[in-house]
Amino acid sequence: MQEIKKFFSTEDLFAHHTGIELVDAGRGWAKARMKIEPFHFNGARTVHGGAIFTLADFTFAVASNSHGTLAMGINTSVNFVKAALSGTLYAEAKEQSLNHKLASYSVMITDDAGDVVAIFQGMVYRKKGSLIPAEQKK
Repeated sequence: MQEIKKFFSTEDLFAHHTGIELVDAGRGWAKARMKIEPFHFNGARTVHGGAIFTLADFTFAVASNSHGTLAMGINTSVNFVKAALSGTLYAEAKEQSLNHKLASYSVMITDDAGDVVAIFQGMVYRKKGSLIPAEQKK
């Protein structure tokens, strides 16, 4: 699990660029956070849906790859239920189903008050290879 945590903390450059931090992860689950910065806002002065989606998608990626098998998203959906205006957003991904080819995850995005901001669902296709190639495992 340490290799996967290290991999996502260093190799997901877009998540890093947007200020997302991996908090914790285990088999089939992950937690991440994103401190809201001025560049996260849309024209209406609320957190851009793309920023919220990116936080959810990153957390989904960590959870779905936590078994070590390369998992690639094949379907996602997000419902935005509350505007985010300040503070920090948190995402928690949980595995809902897992088999040798497909897995399904739910991600709850909450604010500092614990209120739900968005609900994300995602499905992955689990490939035959490892997330981290053998030559990178050192």
